[in-house]
Amino acid sequence: MAITRDYKEILFEVREDTAWITINRPDVRNAFREQTLDELTDAVKATREDPSIVCAVITGAGDKAFSAGGDFHAMMKLNRANAVMWNDRMLGLAMAIRGAPIPVIAMVHGACMGGGHELALWCDLVISAEDGVFGQTGAKVGACPTVGATQYIPRLIGDRLAKEMIFLCRTFPAEEAVRIGLINRVVAKADLKSETEEWCRRIKGFSGQTLRATKKSLNHEGDELYASWQEGMELLAEIWGSEESLEGMNAFMEKRAPNFHKFRLARKDKMDTYMDDFNNDRNQRPSG
Repeated sequence: MAITRDYKEILFEVREDTAWITINRPDVRNAFREQTLDELTDAVKATREDPSIVCAVITGAGDKAFSAGGDFHAMMKLNRANAVMWNDRMLGLAMAIRGAPIPVIAMVHGACMGGGHELALWCDLVISAEDGVFGQTGAKVGACPTVGATQYIPRLIGDRLAKEMIFLCRTFPAEEAVRIGLINRVVAKADLKSETEEWCRRIKGFSGQTLRATKKSLNHEGDELYASWQEGMELLAEIWGSEESLEGMNAFMEKRAPNFHKFRLARKDKMDTYMDDFNNDRNQRPSG
């Protein structure tokens, strides 16, 4: 018998001892905002209340995306003063997933981008349909992927390829993502749910206390990166609400290329002024 909980932006169902958690915002490619993050965190934590739950699956509604990341309408309201309202929610969801005493599986189809890809990174296992696409888009839109991406991508695929993924916004189709170790498995889209269910059935046959203990042990080294998460949120707080960040997000929503170079030129003008003043002061100092 299925057990459900009522949410507005996600779906939650416990079926055959598996918790199925679905971001239910297909009209925006399952982009998440504050309420979505709150509901996801609550749903993941709810799995602790029923020891018969063997694993959790996180996925996205519709057929276009697992999650396109953060909702720009929400992120464009952020600034240095209120950044904690978003950043703490991201960290809270990540820690809920990593701290859950059961395996958490990301079941991906379509776009798995930006913060949506960070969500998949927090999960223990990732299975994808053949149309899955994985990437980090922060540099394109003026955001900063420091709540999971900068911590975990280098550990999964190596530092060089991680920097290519983040600095060049390189995306990886599912087949390539498997080859480089970014995800676990790719299957035909028609088989995605049944293959994920098979994983869940296999997990059900294993020792729950062993899985709980070994998940904690496997996460030990990664959890030592918590200080990097804290630093990452402070770095991100400086990004939110900046003119450069807003230019990137506005450009995306207006379907135009962003003009980030104007900010480099403005900084160059300030540097030139500083150097002129510095040289003038130095030339006016008495010699000897």
